[in-house]
Amino acid sequence: MTALRFLRTVLGWALIVADTLTSALVIGLSGESQFSERVLRSWARRFLRIAGARVVVQRDAELDPERSYVFVSNHTSNLDVPAILSVTDGHPMRFIAKQELGRIPIFGWAARRMGHIFIDRKDRGGATKAIRDRIDRGLRGASLFFFAEGTRSVSDELLPFKKGAAVAALETRLDCVPIAVAGAREVLKPKGFSLFQPGPVAVVFGKPIASSSHALDSRDELVTEQRTAVEGALQEARALIAKEA
Repeated sequence: MTALRFLRTVLGWALIVADTLTSALVIGLSGESQFSERVLRSWARRFLRIAGARVVVQRDAELDPERSYVFVSNHTSNLDVPAILSVTDGHPMRFIAKQELGRIPIFGWAARRMGHIFIDRKDRGGATKAIRDRIDRGLRGASLFFFAEGTRSVSDELLPFKKGAAVAALETRLDCVPIAVAGAREVLKPKGFSLFQPGPVAVVFGKPIASSSHALDSRDELVTEQRTAVEGALQEARALIAKEA
C-alpha cells in the first residue's frame, strides 16, 4: 500500500508541477482577466483531485458577489490555497504572499500579471506600501486575501495574527470574511516531502465582520475580532471533518 502511495505521490507531484507551470504561463499571457480566473480555479480543482482531497464547504452567511471583501484565513498546508479557490467562484481574489514565492520562475511573473502582491514580511513599511499601492490601483471587483498568521502553522493552534489584513480592511472600508481550513495538513503535509493521504478538506466561511465599526487607531481590536472569528470557523471546520471521517 505504501509503495502505491509513494508512486501516486511522485507521479502526482510531477503532474502538479507541469500543470502549475502551464497554467501560470497562460495566466501570465492573459493578465488580469476573467479567463485567468477560470484557468486559476481549474488548476486548483485539478490539484485537489491529484492529491486526493475532497472539499466540503460551509457558509455561515451569503456573500454579495458584487462586493469586494478582505478574506482572512488560517494556514496549515500548501493545499489551503487550492481548497479555498475551488469554492470561491464568485469572488476573484488577490493574494498577499511572501516575496520568496514571487521569485519562482514563471509563477511569480504570472501572479504579478494577475494582480497578486508579494511582500517582504521582515519589512513592515515596505509590505504596507505594496498593499496600499495595490489598493490605489483599484481592486476592480476583486477581494484581498490574507493568511493572517503570516506563515503556516504546524500545530492545531492558531499563531498570532499580523495586522496587515486589519489595516487593509480599515483603509478600504471593506468587510472582513473569516475563513478556516481543516484537514489539509492530513492530505498534504506542510513541510518536506510526504505521501499523499487522500481525505476530506473542510472550508468554512464565517459571517462578515464590519470594518466600519472600527477606526484605524483601534486596528488591534479588529485583529482580535478576526482571530476570534477564524477560531470559531475552525471549530466548525473540524466538526465537518469529523462527520466525513
